[in-house]
Amino acid sequence: MQKRILVAGGAGFLGSHLSERLLSDGHEVTCLDNFGSGQRDNIKSFEDNPSFTLIDGDVRNPGALPPVDRIYHLASRASPADFTDFPVDIALANTKGTHRLLDHARACNARMVFASTSEVYGDPEVHPQPETYTGNVNIRGIRGCYDESKRFGETLIRSYQEEYEMDVRTVRIFNTYGPRMRPDDGRVVPTFVTQALRGDNLTIYGDGKQTRSFCYVDDLVRGLVSLMRAEDVDHDVYNMGRENEQTIKQLAKKVIDIIETNSEIIYEPLPEDDPSRRCPDISRARTELNWEPTIPLQEGLQMTVPYFKSRK
Repeated sequence: MQKRILVAGGAGFLGSHLSERLLSDGHEVTCLDNFGSGQRDNIKSFEDNPSFTLIDGDVRNPGALPPVDRIYHLASRASPADFTDFPVDIALANTKGTHRLLDHARACNARMVFASTSEVYGDPEVHPQPETYTGNVNIRGIRGCYDESKRFGETLIRSYQEEYEMDVRTVRIFNTYGPRMRPDDGRVVPTFVTQALRGDNLTIYGDGKQTRSFCYVDDLVRGLVSLMRAEDVDHDVYNMGRENEQTIKQLAKKVIDIIETNSEIIYEPLPEDDPSRRCPDISRARTELNWEPTIPLQEGLQMTVPYFKSRK
């Protein structure tokens, strides 16, 4: 059944892939984006689709929004490179922006999915991280503008659920990669790939033994759609990511092998509050949503590299 869907942050990396998927499923999609980190090139291939509408606006003060049946809130800068340059924008997108969209969802009686993050777990003391873990976050650290604003966004959602009985689901997204990421994004996959394509050495911060898990964007989008479509969900928050814990050094070596470069690995000091381990427990999503990633890291990287080659 066709739905009217608002994707806040719809021109961003994840948002554009999600918008494209929703259009292919036959829905009407309204994209709200201020192009702070989103890119017009991301929506170029479907911008002329008659079922697609673009609102060039800010989620913190979006102005008039159309009536909708579903809302995806992906509107926030997520790049570590932006944490020092745009901390207020980030903090308010996840708090004030979430407030605005919750009010609109309530007015429309719309179901909403909020894109939270694995960063709510901070530098975790529990591994892998289940949804019941409340995290270890430095609220005054350099990552706090993102980590803590996502945490408050979840708190605000919980408050709306309790007071207004709204249908809002939260997804905690672990490291996701793929085409349409900004080359200067600051996250590890685009950083390594662009360095390797230039023939530069790959920069690892710390000793490279810290771990992450890497989920290809198509798998993540499928998870977002599954969460929105599910009726009578047993929980209101779900981890989504791939349980393929890799050290950063292992990732660097994979990128070097795929691109077949003579780049070497160099080491720099570890940034403040950089998590030592990060891997999701996705048993809840696997059991209740019948979702889990299927694209191996090697295959996902091979599908990602051509995009960055085209951006050189």
